[in-house]
Amino acid sequence: MKLGLERFLASEYEPFQNKRVGLVTNLTGVNQDLVPTIDLFAKHSGINLAALYAPEHGIRGDVKEGEKVDSSQDPQTGLPVYSLYGKSKKPSVEMLSDVDVIVFDLQDLGSRYYTFIYTMAYMMEACQQYKKHFIVLDRPNPIGGEKVEGNLVEEDVRSFVGLLPIPNRHGLTVGELAILFKHEYGYDCELTVIEMENWKRSCYFDETELFWVPPSPNAPTLDMAILYPGTCLLEGTNVSEGRGTTKPFEYVGAPFIDGYQLAKEFNSLGLAGVIARPTSFVPTYQKFEGQVCSGIQLHVTSREDFHSFEAGVRLLEIINKLYPNDFQFVQHPNGRYMFDLLVGTKSMQAQILSGETDTFLAQCQEQSVLFKEQTAKYRLYR
Repeated sequence: MKLGLERFLASEYEPFQNKRVGLVTNLTGVNQDLVPTIDLFAKHSGINLAALYAPEHGIRGDVKEGEKVDSSQDPQTGLPVYSLYGKSKKPSVEMLSDVDVIVFDLQDLGSRYYTFIYTMAYMMEACQQYKKHFIVLDRPNPIGGEKVEGNLVEEDVRSFVGLLPIPNRHGLTVGELAILFKHEYGYDCELTVIEMENWKRSCYFDETELFWVPPSPNAPTLDMAILYPGTCLLEGTNVSEGRGTTKPFEYVGAPFIDGYQLAKEFNSLGLAGVIARPTSFVPTYQKFEGQVCSGIQLHVTSREDFHSFEAGVRLLEIINKLYPNDFQFVQHPNGRYMFDLLVGTKSMQAQILSGETDTFLAQCQEQSVLFKEQTAKYRLYR
């Protein structure tokens, strides 16, 4: 297969070779030989690289989740690095004044919570406003392009982990999302998507010829990415999702949980494609730093049969049933619940607490099917 990056460097750059180029990227922006896009652009005789733009986690991926990214100067190229995860997530006119074209080359994780796709949306909005051409160098959806899971984000809980009405597992590449954003959500900039060659929707990342480069500090493996559409929901609770361990989003636990009890209850559901194993862990940071947490590790036994979002919802339901006096949804000082922003609705908390999620999950299935039908015309790959 060929990445959009490799096609762009070979010939697709030619219409833009007299333009000043800004590059939105990070450590995942590499070719199949792991050479960074920044270096490839800087050394390319036909590309005038003028500025760099950093998403969440920074241009080199060394900033923790949620931490502000500072604008800086890239030590390798000497170019300015403008933060898209600092005081503002939308670039200002000053940040775009030295470029004519913006190129986006980031590896998405396939879930709506992952902020890179909203960095793309805000950049598209700025390009529309300031008359810049936006180019997406397409990359695979690491968890495949066939499955769609979850609900559509409701208007009153839109945020940077759910800015637009797309499902938890959207099944699209960043290039396809850009086309969707342009034609359905009003990000009507001048857009070019450089497609991949020979990527199939059925392919997971480890079925490509590419090396896995962690898109962020807590995205170390493909297994994490497969589980993430469901286990990310735990971020909105007082249960650890395994941040600060070697298995983030695979480990789930807390000091008040009995891992053997939780594993038994979860496995008794007979959910397809997944088994829970009792375990314990000590997070090095984040929730329960330095404390022993008992819980489970989720093991995916069949990607084709596994539904991560349902597994995440059922897991929360079980934890509340077993530990009703300990389990909590975390409320921020501003009054908002992170769980509501992640799950995309304010109604879900009550359903989990009452053990009545069946109706919600049925609605999710309907919305996922509808989204897949509505986005069929924007899919670039079979």
